[in-house]
Amino acid sequence: MSNLGGGTARIERRFSRLADKNRAGLVTYVMAGDPDLDTASAILEALPAAGADVIELGFPFTDPMADGPAIQVSGLRALKAGVTLKHTLGLVHQFRKKDSDTPLILMGYYNPIYTFGPQEFLAEAKDAGVDGMIIVDLPPEEDTELCLPALGAGLSFIRMATPTTDDIRLPRVLSNTSGFVYYVSITGITGAAIPDLSLVTGAVERLKRHTSLPIAVGFGIKTPEQAAIVGRAADGVVVGSALVITIAANLDDKGKAKSGLVDALMAQVQGLADGVHTARETETGS
Repeated sequence: MSNLGGGTARIERRFSRLADKNRAGLVTYVMAGDPDLDTASAILEALPAAGADVIELGFPFTDPMADGPAIQVSGLRALKAGVTLKHTLGLVHQFRKKDSDTPLILMGYYNPIYTFGPQEFLAEAKDAGVDGMIIVDLPPEEDTELCLPALGAGLSFIRMATPTTDDIRLPRVLSNTSGFVYYVSITGITGAAIPDLSLVTGAVERLKRHTSLPIAVGFGIKTPEQAAIVGRAADGVVVGSALVITIAANLDDKGKAKSGLVDALMAQVQGLADGVHTARETETGS
């Protein structure tokens, strides 16, 4: 196992510990620099204690085609604050000064990485303490662009599977995936609808016939109750838009963070974590 201090190893360790406890993990998504770098840093620092098992950190981009309105606006707030990919890596570096255990995944689009320089980005991401990435607009056919170099650097490259990814396409999607598989529980953009939770179990079982990697399910999960239902079947439950909406609700009329923003967000994360972490206890009555 390469990079024993982090990267793929850190993700593997986290999901292995969760499996030993027979519980799913909570994967939280927030945008780097939303609404400003200081608040974003405070949010990142607080997430693990509130119950986040894995953190997805978005990096802002001007054309986020897979994101719903809430995350689009979140990215715009970060861009307005002047946040760049360099700043995003700086947030990770700060986070790692106090937390060497929680896996942290960058999520976004390839254009900022291409502009940054892929090799330089991978080197700086590794140095900062990034464990992997989800780049939503790089299909498997473009694996030589970033996926294979990332794997060579000891970073996970996490793929998304959707309800429309059939058994013919799925092996190609999974071919160079590492860390975990992100199952998108709805067709469409983030936060746009509530998933049909009755279909999640079957979808996870189908994926597990093709891969031994953990399966994290996201898109449309908003409440602890929904998170608990998904957590009975999935290895991870991803919540993003609901958190970003809470951030937006705790800004003043000038777009600045109110004093209670971090506390309000962490209370929400704690509720979601409780739902996810106790989902299988409720199911088994243990």
